[in-house]
Amino acid sequence: MTRYLVIFALTLLAAIPALAQQGRWAAPDDKTAKYMIDMERRWAEDACDHNLISETILAEDFQGTAPDGKRYTKAEETEESRHPTRQISDCRLDEAKVRFFGETVALVYGSESRTLKAADGKEHPETLIWTDTWLKRGGKWQIVAAQDMKSECK
Repeated sequence: MTRYLVIFALTLLAAIPALAQQGRWAAPDDKTAKYMIDMERRWAEDACDHNLISETILAEDFQGTAPDGKRYTKAEETEESRHPTRQISDCRLDEAKVRFFGETVALVYGSESRTLKAADGKEHPETLIWTDTWLKRGGKWQIVAAQDMKSECK
């Protein structure tokens, strides 16, 4: 009997981590998801209005991966917002969906569009498809990682 209880207990303990990894899509009225999507919208618009939202939503240990494969930090992202190196207009968040993994991790999958002005004055549309990893630490949600890729504009 003791042996069966030990086996049952070990099986239960092994199942707990697996259950913790199960994700759930955010409900449309989820306050945390709405907050994240609003912050993602503001970050997408930052390239146009330089609202410096990256100072708030990016964790100090944030690491991003740009479409060209280069890594960037929170300091680099904030510096680009303060002193833009490109002319950008028509910034907008196209879509964003939130998936929670437990109480402290969320992935936001989304896309955004903007128009880049080249040195020759010609405008080129750009669409980015991305995944941002949010982590809740000390009661505060922040982005700890971002992965962006360019996509064909629709």
